[in-house]
Amino acid sequence: MRAYVVNKWVHPSELKLVDNAPEPKAAGDEIIVDVYSSALNFFDILQAQGKYQVKPPFPFTLGAEFAGKVAEDSPIPKGCPYKPGDRVFGQAQGCFADKVAVKWQAANKLPDNMTCDQGAGLFITWPTSYEALVGRAELKPGESILVHAAAGGVGIVAVQLAKALGATVIAAAGSQSKLDICKTYGGADYTVNYTEKDWQKEVLRITGGKGVDVVYDPVGRIGESLKCIAFKGRALVVGFAAGQIEKLPLNMVLLKNISVMGIFWGLYISKEPSRIPVVWEELLGLFASGRIKPIIYDKVFSLDEVTVGLDALERRQTWGKVIVRVKDEEQRIVAKL
Repeated sequence: MRAYVVNKWVHPSELKLVDNAPEPKAAGDEIIVDVYSSALNFFDILQAQGKYQVKPPFPFTLGAEFAGKVAEDSPIPKGCPYKPGDRVFGQAQGCFADKVAVKWQAANKLPDNMTCDQGAGLFITWPTSYEALVGRAELKPGESILVHAAAGGVGIVAVQLAKALGATVIAAAGSQSKLDICKTYGGADYTVNYTEKDWQKEVLRITGGKGVDVVYDPVGRIGESLKCIAFKGRALVVGFAAGQIEKLPLNMVLLKNISVMGIFWGLYISKEPSRIPVVWEELLGLFASGRIKPIIYDKVFSLDEVTVGLDALERRQTWGKVIVRVKDEEQRIVAKL
């Protein structure tokens, strides 16, 4: 089996695709899935180096999101609603491979109107952004939101969801091309370039001097954003893609009556599992309505190009969700020409 196997902590650029990796074995409530598409995440880069909070024992296969079909020879645990051949998407360790073992509770049925490429990037970014906006910040129609890294995987999702919720969306990114993506694909109302000096003044101008009601930040720009957040504003800590964990000026939090809140969707399975089906019901309903849709980077990588894709992701050269196509829908292996 082909896979990217990590035997020691290394930068992902040092990883090689092997073709003799052992096939995964299902245990307990796991099923085996033939991987058709995988999604790249920034934390894959960190995990390969031992810099992510999830550190599997060596050896392990990299990759966390997939879409594919339940394998014909997969065991079906008691209570599992899936059968061999069913199209599913979900999360599991080891998705940069031909097959992956998945807890059936961490998989969902792939909607009939979605391809595996579209489905591969749903499981982490969409519920993260939905729960951040709805469950944590309680974003309301008519409010304003500033979305940082708005052309990225979670950012473009947050832009779409905030629009669907009736908010005024200000998308922030570091280049004009990415700001154009935010408007064209995400539907942002306004854009700001956060590499420009005093960019916060533009946010204040857009909001009539009030500032934004909500800040959504997967990068590490909460501190900068306190200059343009409204009284009683809510700041969402989604991640630290810039590489540094922020230290916030708490005097500003006090003086503006700001709420700073985190969102780590991965904890819900142990801390609040009853919330998970509620979020997915809402999301799948929005997908079915056509009000939101997966946004995929225009270069789809093959399995032997995973390190190329991760390099592009690390260099901030991508937008939307970056996808690796392992097999096409006719089960033909996609190889680099």
